[in-house]
Amino acid sequence: MGGLVRRSFLALGAAAFAAPSAFALFRSEWAAIGQYGDKAAPLTVFEKDDALHIDGAGHASARLTPTERGRYAIAGGGELALEPRAVRLNGSRLAFHDFGAETEAAIRAGVSADPEALRRQALAATPPVETGDFLSADLVDLTTVDPRIKLDIRYAGANNFMGIPLYERAAAYLQRPAAQALRRAQDALSAQGYGLLIHDAYRPWFVTWMFWEATPPDAHMFVADPAKGSRHNRGCAVDLTLYDLKTGRVVEMPSRYDEFSGRAYADFVGGTTKQRALRAVLREAMVAQGFEVYPEEWWHFDFRDWARYPIGTRTFTELGSK
Repeated sequence: MGGLVRRSFLALGAAAFAAPSAFALFRSEWAAIGQYGDKAAPLTVFEKDDALHIDGAGHASARLTPTERGRYAIAGGGELALEPRAVRLNGSRLAFHDFGAETEAAIRAGVSADPEALRRQALAATPPVETGDFLSADLVDLTTVDPRIKLDIRYAGANNFMGIPLYERAAAYLQRPAAQALRRAQDALSAQGYGLLIHDAYRPWFVTWMFWEATPPDAHMFVADPAKGSRHNRGCAVDLTLYDLKTGRVVEMPSRYDEFSGRAYADFVGGTTKQRALRAVLREAMVAQGFEVYPEEWWHFDFRDWARYPIGTRTFTELGSK
């Protein structure tokens, strides 16, 4: 799973923690990185300063110090023990959870019942009526902005949280000032060895309607209310990550793209030091060019002038024929 350095918890225990070198021991410890317990208030195990830490259950970024195989003393008091796909905090067992994957599975199950009916309802729905003096849309194809900017448009295929294609083709558009700002961000990132990989940009309003209808209420912070419209609908929001310019490989962040869990939050404490550092590199480059990160999604950035553009309804087929 992207965003985690994970091995099977079945490999933990005496064998994993009897490794002959400190490096091997550390790598085995990384298998515990993740979240445990209750979705509303999980315990997060993460890496910081080459050591495991925990956050939650009354602990704030508390360092774990090994005491014996699979057991740790918690800074500030208490003990944590590792078990297969679980941890035991002061004697209480907390099961491992991939909360994002669990939410995605529930959404996909609901959508798969009748995806075409959902699409028909969305296309028949009416966008909100807006008043105001808006700028005219001037959407730019991001493939024409900078050859270093690459696309991985998840909603053009089935590799997304809905499990179905939403767009007729893989494309990404932004309003011209936002596209120009994105190019400047790419210039700054290139000096650090990174390129931008776009997952989504302009989104027709009917897709926002589908997202809202398919997503359970407790995960609505990850999707826009169609009654208000999305900043994606206005062509001023972009979902993106980094890739290594030398290798072409996408970097690891603290969560997967479109993961509906607390791991997606822009200031999530978990993951590894390197993952959090890369998240900061992306954020700093984007903010410097007039974008702001969406607090619940490290990958989502809104351009400063988003409110000056109206909600867009044009499909990718219509945009491609202009």
